[in-house]
Amino acid sequence: MGPLRSVVLCGGGTGGHIYPLLAFADCLRRHDPSVRITCLGTPKGLENELIPPAGYDLRQIPAYQLPRSINMNLVRTPDRMWKAARAAGKVIDEVRADVVVGFGGYVSVPGYLAAWRRELPIVIHEVNVPPGVANRLGMKFTKNIAAGFPHQPSQAESLRDARVVGVPLRRGIAGLDRAAMRNAARAHFGLRPDLPVLFVAGGSQGARSINLAVAGAAKELARNGVQVLHVIGARNEPISVPTDLPVPYVTLPYLSEMELGYAAADLMLARGGAMTCAEVAAIGLPTIYVPYPHSNQEQKRNALPVVEAGGGLLVDDAELTPSWLERTVIPLVRDPRRLAAMGAAAAAYGRRDGDVALLNFVYEAVRR
Repeated sequence: MGPLRSVVLCGGGTGGHIYPLLAFADCLRRHDPSVRITCLGTPKGLENELIPPAGYDLRQIPAYQLPRSINMNLVRTPDRMWKAARAAGKVIDEVRADVVVGFGGYVSVPGYLAAWRRELPIVIHEVNVPPGVANRLGMKFTKNIAAGFPHQPSQAESLRDARVVGVPLRRGIAGLDRAAMRNAARAHFGLRPDLPVLFVAGGSQGARSINLAVAGAAKELARNGVQVLHVIGARNEPISVPTDLPVPYVTLPYLSEMELGYAAADLMLARGGAMTCAEVAAIGLPTIYVPYPHSNQEQKRNALPVVEAGGGLLVDDAELTPSWLERTVIPLVRDPRRLAAMGAAAAAYGRRDGDVALLNFVYEAVRR
């Protein structure tokens, strides 16, 4: 592979766009420490909290939400979009980029437009069905489309010819040996080494129903020797957990080192975000998925293939009650053979090499 001298990465707004971008940036740097990596972001996005601390150059450009209906905003969009594209173009010219790689979010569109005007290679990485509006727009300018999951090309016409590369994951997760780290991870959280652990993390968006259901089942779970490690979500209200439980129930507002939670766990309860599905499948963690109900069902589409492969269970948000959890979690988390089979099925579906596979695809696109 010939060297890449300079790469511009676009992705912002949510963790689902930024975490794979950062994992890919790490992969680029591992393979060639001399490559110049520049990230495009917006002044308000989550990327400002995540990208600079990771050691990467973040350039802010104006980016505007793309309207989904015909209104005055749509009339003003071309002017706004070209203004943003000019700003992106200045960055691309300054760093003399060889390629633009986009992961979605509104900031990607100006990057795609600027690269297209300069006839630079564009590579788009998409993890959802249907693809996000920014990546759908970008697909008009390039045929270099990479997909995160095997089910995507058959479910979205725009991804029919996409290369399935997997999802770039942080090395701390892609290289995780859960069994080797289990005792240390449990000690880190103050959990007992000898009792099973349910790890609960619903994400910052829409996890209240999960939080309330698990807190409601706390007494019965504890009575049956099930420990709980519960990430409530920084934006969610605190929950009331009984204080006199016979086994640990640990609550955290946020967990930046998710690999510690994964390593401590025997079973996970989570939403069906693309990054969560990619991570828990890759490391073989059996998971009960509760897809976010108020969207276009993309989380259900993310989780269903893992569940169909035998790597987890699926429950509708409306059906997730304390009694459902008691009936389902207690027998499952106390059945090591069933958990092992589910974990093996999840790992067989997932993949740990999404970062390198995407890098190879980017090299191909640049050579073409």
